[in-house]
Amino acid sequence: MMNKKNFTSLIFLAGGKGLRIGGEIPKQFRPLLKKPLALYSLELFAALSEIDEIIVVCELQFRSLFASIQKPLYFVLPGNRRQDSVYRGLMASSDQSDLICVHDSARPFVEKDSIIHLLQEARRRGAAALAIPASNTIKQADPNQCVRRTLPREELWELQTPQAIERSLFIKAYIYAHAHEIEATDDLSLIEAMGEKTYLVKGSPRNFKITTPFDWVIAEKLCASN
Repeated sequence: MMNKKNFTSLIFLAGGKGLRIGGEIPKQFRPLLKKPLALYSLELFAALSEIDEIIVVCELQFRSLFASIQKPLYFVLPGNRRQDSVYRGLMASSDQSDLICVHDSARPFVEKDSIIHLLQEARRRGAAALAIPASNTIKQADPNQCVRRTLPREELWELQTPQAIERSLFIKAYIYAHAHEIEATDDLSLIEAMGEKTYLVKGSPRNFKITTPFDWVIAEKLCASN
């Protein structure tokens, strides 16, 4: 009997407002040198044979910007919170899908090898995300900025996207989160809330999220140097 082909759905988050970086349109649709920021990473995902379908979370007026993507492409509207947007993408994913990959459109420099390694680990372990070791000392402080303790840097990682989770496990996590009114700012946290293990795959510092005007300047320099 032939084994069923793995089927991976990408949920591409492009519904944010991007207010901190300024400008009249959300940062993910601003042109970064030659093309909209969002297309840098999405074109990479679309070129991968490991990705079978793409669900873009964005507002109606920006959908035409994705016309060049040569891959089964679907759209959903963003929700009020990140986890609501991801849930809408999850519900729109194909029943054939066994793995869900989630990526932020504001991370244009994710690398092919990192994506492939992540997908492999997620299939093996159930839930994984790209991350990099913390490079600075992290202090935990109270609301008055009084230091409570210094966290052990060797145990700290900065989470990135993509994050990849088995579809059935992801759906189970959303049912649990709804029942227990759990809010999370990343996808692995929903899995962890159920007591399930999640795993980190070492990524690259280049895969940073463009959030501030300074980040935009760095992104322009990286693009110009390629």
